Amino acid sequence: MSGPNVAKEPGPQGEESPVAHSPSPDEKKKREYKDFGHDEEKPTHANVDMSLIELKAEDLYDKEKVDLETIVIEDVFKLLQCDENGLGDEEAQRRIELFGPNKLEQEEQNPFLQFLSFMWNPLSWVMEGAALVAIVLSNGNNQPPDWEDFIGIVLLLFINSAIGFYEERNAGNAVKALMDSLAPKAKVKRNGTWLEIESSGLVPGDMISFKIGDIVPADCRLTEAINVSIDQAALTGESLPQSKKLGDQCFSGSTCKQGEAEGVVISTGANTFFGRAASLVGQDDDTTGHLQKILAQIGSFCLVSIGIFVIAEILVLYAGFRYSYRRGLNNILVLLIGGIPIAMPTVLSVTLAVGAQQLAKHKAIVTRITAIEELAGVTILCSDKTGTLTTNKLTIDRATIRTYGPFSADDVMLLAAYASRTENQDAIDSAVVQALGEVSRARAGIKLLDFKPFNPVDKRTEITYREESSGKLKRVTKGMTGIIIELCSRNKTEELENRLEADVEEFATRGLRALAVAYEELDGQDPEGEGNGFELIGLLAIFDPPREDTKQTIDDALALGVKVKMVTGDQLAIAKETGRRLGLGDHMYPAKVLKDGPAPGSKHLSLDEMILDADGFAGVFPEHKYEIVKRLQGLGHLCAMTGDGANDAPALSRANVGIAVEGATDAARGAADIVLTEPGLSTIVHAIRGSRVIFQRMRNYSIYACAVTIRIVVCFAILAFAFKFDFPPFMVLIIALLNDGTIMTLSVDRVLPSMTPDSWDLAEIFSYAVAYGIYLTASTVALVAIIMKTTFFYDKFGVTFNGRASPNGANDYQLHMIVYLQVAIISQALIFVTRSHGFFFMERPSVALLAAFCIAQLVSSIIAAYANFGFTQIQAISGGWIGIVWVWNLVWFAPLDWIKFAMKATVIKRLRERHEAAQAEQAITGVPITRTQSRAASIHESLYSNRVSFIRRAARKVGFGSKITMKPEELQRFSSIQAQRTGATLARNPSRTAA
Repeated sequence: MSGPNVAKEPGPQGEESPVAHSPSPDEKKKREYKDFGHDEEKPTHANVDMSLIELKAEDLYDKEKVDLETIVIEDVFKLLQCDENGLGDEEAQRRIELFGPNKLEQEEQNPFLQFLSFMWNPLSWVMEGAALVAIVLSNGNNQPPDWEDFIGIVLLLFINSAIGFYEERNAGNAVKALMDSLAPKAKVKRNGTWLEIESSGLVPGDMISFKIGDIVPADCRLTEAINVSIDQAALTGESLPQSKKLGDQCFSGSTCKQGEAEGVVISTGANTFFGRAASLVGQDDDTTGHLQKILAQIGSFCLVSIGIFVIAEILVLYAGFRYSYRRGLNNILVLLIGGIPIAMPTVLSVTLAVGAQQLAKHKAIVTRITAIEELAGVTILCSDKTGTLTTNKLTIDRATIRTYGPFSADDVMLLAAYASRTENQDAIDSAVVQALGEVSRARAGIKLLDFKPFNPVDKRTEITYREESSGKLKRVTKGMTGIIIELCSRNKTEELENRLEADVEEFATRGLRALAVAYEELDGQDPEGEGNGFELIGLLAIFDPPREDTKQTIDDALALGVKVKMVTGDQLAIAKETGRRLGLGDHMYPAKVLKDGPAPGSKHLSLDEMILDADGFAGVFPEHKYEIVKRLQGLGHLCAMTGDGANDAPALSRANVGIAVEGATDAARGAADIVLTEPGLSTIVHAIRGSRVIFQRMRNYSIYACAVTIRIVVCFAILAFAFKFDFPPFMVLIIALLNDGTIMTLSVDRVLPSMTPDSWDLAEIFSYAVAYGIYLTASTVALVAIIMKTTFFYDKFGVTFNGRASPNGANDYQLHMIVYLQVAIISQALIFVTRSHGFFFMERPSVALLAAFCIAQLVSSIIAAYANFGFTQIQAISGGWIGIVWVWNLVWFAPLDWIKFAMKATVIKRLRERHEAAQAEQAITGVPITRTQSRAASIHESLYSNRVSFIRRAARKVGFGSKITMKPEELQRFSSIQAQRTGATLARNPSRTAA
């Protein structure tokens, strides 16, 4: 078994003796202290004739033949047709034309088309059709066009589009963020001379140079490396900076933490590791959002309801009653205007926008507001480890310090700090010194005489110092276990080595990196003199510790019904140890299982089952994270993904909800839907609870909107059929405007969040809507029937119609006004029933909702008392009639709660039992089903999508914007295949100056 070390290089392989003989026990012991982790790939030669540069494309794509990451550097130069003197200006320009600039493309949306796209869905189409009917088709029977209705409809449409357009234009662009985080400048050798250029001007074959603090401007192979350490955590998720030597690859976008390097560029722009992440971010532009699927099905419900009764009216009014063209059209307009919940996207947008402001108070910035609705239904949270669950800051685990001599753990800690730099520290020196608590102790009481910093050859640090209290010279070294134990000559016994080996192996299985410490004293006063021999005194464990609040956050998430999975680029042992410390579990797998599938004979029958059951995955690349999220979504789950690095961007984009944690890169923020501005994940729990509150508000509105559709369409169709009642379309617009004004306040209503993930059970919503709608229809039809067929109200209350006991026919202007007031009052009052789970008076609404309702009813009553709009066939009614309508509505409102309880006890109960039975069947058969009906395919879903498809088609037709080409191999694991394309292109386009 291999043990850990703290060095950034893979461990030594054991050195061959000059004389051939069997390895001694000491040599065996030395070889066993190899660093755990990724196997070191040895350089290979390309399995092709490198004298023939014109390689075939199929050869270049065959990793068995050529791999620019692992072939020796000499073959890389041959394949890329370059040398260490760099390219000439002419050749560099030619390659710019071949490979394009070293930056990511960005597609700009045309603002005008983007605005128009908000009117591109069936709900809007019906209203647009109604507007055309009002202005074009209504121009008949010697009557002018219906300008009032036309203006009112267009105003509603523009308000809705303007709100949506404003919100979407403010959303961040993920590809732009990725592009901006590329290194802006690069040092390159052209014509044998070093100069600084824009990094976008780099091409494959260029010689580049970078030093400590620089961002690597393109993927390259190192031709010179002096003590180089590269931080690529933001790309690969590895928590430790990686030492690089001659021939190693460095990724674009990673940061040089130590040393200086020169290298040859092997891939640029979209072909780099960094570019791959950018390509994946934009890959799902044509998918349909979850909220759009819900809108599609609610819209379909409303459209079908309206369509049935419009057809019925056309048949009955024209064929049966022989209505004139204009009279029948006005009746149809009433159904079109009143039945379509045109404000639904706007109301939901305002609800989400207000929710986003509330989440901002918890330090969560929402960049895509529809993600709030999806967060409420999230069942699985896929979390990156480095910097998300952990601090991304190396720490000494003081509880696991091992001692081997007379020194205590505190003594070992102090001596290790002596052997560390206090300035210009690398990550390990910083961790050791910080572990003391007081940094000044690392040099207190001693005089520094000589210090040897870490380097990839010796793999250790060493200090020689004078102890001020005794005047004695002493020496301490710390470093890789195998190196340190070889130095120890004093008190080294087989028992000690066995203990050390056992401790190193224990650390390795727990994912801890080991740092050995040794000590010796010098006899004289010569700092360079020989000591009395190093003695092993201790072993330190280095790890990336979990954030303080992470465990509580995970427990809270589990309590809310959300399962947490760790998905990290770090090593499997480290992932398991982190999982144990956080209570996540250690049932984790290496990334290779995503390609190979479950092992034969394992308990998992399929890869999907394994992914669902796992606590996490380790050693993953961007495509792996993307694939995990995609498969979980395919199983019917809504997934949230947290992360902080550019390597997380593809999965953040693919997930239903992408969450960039505090300190995340621009790339991660750009791809995410929610950006946290406080450390850790605790904000996510607040966000989940907050999103469920917002979800309840949207569900309440959806029931209300569908019920009002049924109520308007069925009610006015029946009145037309039964009494030839012609309600004026303009008054339906007034009802819609007042309703929407009140309903907007639902965005701040008081509701209780669910303790389980929310889902849109549309069958329940539609069932409630039909029940409420038919009941409210009965309240209006009964009132009109009593007025038309009897003189009950005149006899009891003395109210009249312009002095008459009964109305002057079904289309008496005052009767229109009575019906308007009755419909306006009780329709709005319905919201108090839909927003509550018990009796409406048991759950106090927000002050804003109550105030808006009262204002709307006051306006409705004032209109009823004073409005004499001749153009829309209404006339003011007396206070007596207004009072009668109010009392009538109160009488009919009281039983609404009982209808709700009756529905729960019958229809809703049956629906839930059927849903639970389907879930139980899934558990038995293992066959995945969609988690809610909302995820079923709908022929209208694409029409409610994020409008990207529409914008792109329209833009191409009229010449706006440019097309982005997606590579067919984009979902393959990132490998040198992108870089190999460089050689293929150069082979197809040989330089005119090439020999």
